[in-house]
This record gives sequence, C-alpha cells and structure tokens, in this order.
Amino acid sequence: MAARVRRSKASPPPLTPTDPVTAQLQEIRTLADAGPTGDPERLVDLLSHRTAAIRRAAAIAFAQIKDPRGRGALEATLRDPVEEVRAAAAEALGAIGRPESRPVLEEALTDTDPHVREQAAWALWSIADPRSVPVLTPLLSDVDERVRWSAATALGRMPTPASFAALVLALEDPNDRVRRDALLGLGRSGDTSVPERVRRFLRDPARRVRIAAAVVLGSYRDRPSVPFLLERLPLEDSFARTSLLVALGRIGDPAAVPALVSAADDRAGWVRVCALHALGTLGGLEARATALAHLTDPLWAVRGAAADCLGLVGTADDLAVLLALVEDTHPWPRRGAIYALGRLDLSVAAPRIREELAHPYAEVRLAATWALGRLRDDGAREALIALLRQTRPTRGSNRTLARGEGAVRLLSDAESRLFDSAVQALGRLRGEPADPAVLHALEEARARIRDDDLERPARLPPPESTAPEGLPTLRAVLDEALAASDDGDF
Repeated sequence: MAARVRRSKASPPPLTPTDPVTAQLQEIRTLADAGPTGDPERLVDLLSHRTAAIRRAAAIAFAQIKDPRGRGALEATLRDPVEEVRAAAAEALGAIGRPESRPVLEEALTDTDPHVREQAAWALWSIADPRSVPVLTPLLSDVDERVRWSAATALGRMPTPASFAALVLALEDPNDRVRRDALLGLGRSGDTSVPERVRRFLRDPARRVRIAAAVVLGSYRDRPSVPFLLERLPLEDSFARTSLLVALGRIGDPAAVPALVSAADDRAGWVRVCALHALGTLGGLEARATALAHLTDPLWAVRGAAADCLGLVGTADDLAVLLALVEDTHPWPRRGAIYALGRLDLSVAAPRIREELAHPYAEVRLAATWALGRLRDDGAREALIALLRQTRPTRGSNRTLARGEGAVRLLSDAESRLFDSAVQALGRLRGEPADPAVLHALEEARARIRDDDLERPARLPPPESTAPEGLPTLRAVLDEALAASDDGDF
C-alpha cells in the first residue's frame, strides 16, 4: 500500500498541466520566446491578472522582450500590492530603458520593499539620467546592502559634481561591492583627483575592490601608481595579478618591464598572456626577446599573446618564426601570427596568408583579410572578392546576420567583422586606376546593406578597432573603398 502524503490544509494543490495558472504561465513563456513579433498586447492584459504569479511572469517577459509597448502598463504595475510584482515591473522598465519612465521609477526608490528599491535603482542605471542623482544619493545610506550597491552603480553612470561627492563617501561602505562600484564610477568621472583617492584601495581586504582600483588607475595611466601596483603584484592571486598587469601595460612606465618579464614566466597561463600584452605596449628589446621565447609555450593562448606582442615590437628578422607559427595546430596562434606579419609589413608572407582565407575558423579568415589589405597584396583581390560575396553584412549593433536560408541567427564576433573588413581590404586593393572587378564587388556589397546600417560603427578587426581616434561608420569605410570610382554613383 502506498504511503499517504500529508499536506497542510493551507497548502495549495500541486499544479498540473491542465491547471489554468500553469497553462497561462506556459503561454507567457511562449510569448516571451517569440519576442516583439509575438503578442505584447496579450502580455499587457496579463499584467492585470488576478493571480500575482501571472502578473509577475508577464512583467518578467517584458524584461526579456524589451518591448516599449508595455511601458504604460508596467509603470502602473509599480503600484501593484505584491512586492515581487512591483520589483519585476521595475526590472522590465529598466530593460526597456525609456527615459519617460524616470519619474515613476524615482518614486519607486521610496518603496517599502528593499527588492523594489534595488530594481528601481538598476532601472535608473539603465536610463542614466543625471536628474536622478538627488533621489539616488539617499539610497547610499539604505539599510539593505543590495540597495546601496545598485545606487552606487547607478550614480557611477551619471557623472555630476553631486554624484562624485556621493561616490567618494560610498568608498567607505562596509560592503565590498558598493566600494568596488563607487571606485569604477569615480574612474568614469575624469576628475584629476581620482588616482590619489584610489591608490589606497590597492590594499583593500576585498579582492574585487583591489581589482577595481587597478582598473581605474590603469584607465588614468597614472604613473605615480606604478610602485603601488608593483608592490601588490607578487602578493595577489593569479586572477588579481592579471588586472594589475593590464594596468601596468596601460600606464606604460618602463620601470615595470622587469616585473612584466618575470610575470611572463608565471605558472598561470592568463598571467603570462597579460604580461605579454603589457610588454607589447611598452616595447623594447626585452619585450621582443620575451615574446620570441614564448612562441612555443605549451598553452595556445600564450603563443597567441606572444605573436600579438611580436607584431608590436618585432622586426623583419622575425619572419621565419611567424611563418612557422602560421602552421600552429590551434587557430588562435595562427591568427596572432597573421596579424603580426601584417603589422610588420612583411609582404613576402602574403602568398602564405592568402591560403588562410579558406581556413574554417572565422578568426583566422578575419586576420588574413585584414593582413592582405594592409600588405596591399594584389594577388588577393580575386579571393577577397569571393569572400565578400559569400559574407553577409550584420544588422544593427547586435551581430545579427541578415536573413538567409530562411533564418536569422547571431554571428560570432569574428564572423560579424568579416563583411566590413573585406570591404576595407578591397578598398585598399582597388589599385590606381581602380580595378573594375573590385569596384563592381564593392557596389554589389553596398546594395546588400540596409540604409540604416550604414551609420553604425564599422565592425573591423582588432588592429583597427583599437585605434585611438575611434571607429569610422560603415558608410565612411564604403565611401573610402569606392573613392576611385569614376562614375560618381557612390
């Protein structure tokens, strides 16, 4: 005889697939998965359902689909009698991110429930309107540490004298997340007093705070901080050491070179990677010797970092070792070697690089595309034209592939850069007078781009995307590529 399960009289019966609440929760999940193309009006109706779980689920669905058609109903839901529903509505309004919601979200900062106050602060972080600073600042004294944390993070996106003063006070908060995000917020302010305020936090008891301090000091390229960073380097674990090494590389003080060379032999692979990248920014004979020594490192990421470093500090004498690295069994060192050959203008390597345009790994094809354009390799024109015709442009800023094969999908980072990079490379190879085949391929490519996508930043490979002057628009890249056209159509 089966054992009888005892159930409290107050306990609801278990949900079954035919239960109305279960069915409606499943409906909400289906609507959320459909996104804005589903039925947002149905979700609006469910925000006023008599069951709190349904109202909360509908609000969470709006947070997923980010459809502004739900804004008005969500703002009304901030007055729901159930705190979990109010918190979900605040989260959804933050995901939608419309500035019109700022007043009601500011009202929600005084909610009796700390989770609602927290979510309202996160929503204001998303909107990032400096007018919210006066109402966010009191939350830095909230009894709930999650509320203080969300307020500090939000204030960090609203650089004003008042938010700066509030974040300085938040540096003394007992919660390490509050201190960390106060530091990062001060780092975004650009105030010249920040490095002096931040250095002492390299000795903070919390690792996440020490990492944030290193990030801020690196962003300021603060040379007086170098002795403090070098002091902490041997005392930190491998995760924190990577942040210190990145900061030292950004600051660029030659006094850090011996420590960076030593760190390149660290037991932890990512420490070696960061040390090599930092040495690449500092340059010098020691950096080159260290990079050469790590081209055969057992870890593929370190070999790739050594190739990246050599591309910045190497010479024409490094041609043979870089060509050998193009044969690496892992694609990451291969792409690093290809970028290095391009950066060093070693045009004799172009025939070997051309072969990598057919590599199955997109990062390698991207590196070859850029390098061949940089090297002005006329022999690559035909292959790059074929690559451009096979590659579709991304849409918007979310790396969405233009529809093909009846589907829309998200591209990898490298795939999303290939179209724009092929346009740039062919522009560099068009020749004088312009090669008609190249111009025809570029004009075909222009016809496949939506007009609104012409104004997005061009998605170019790392040597271009880290340029200090910033990225050009896709329109600017196309205009430059087509500049040799005599017909004036583009």
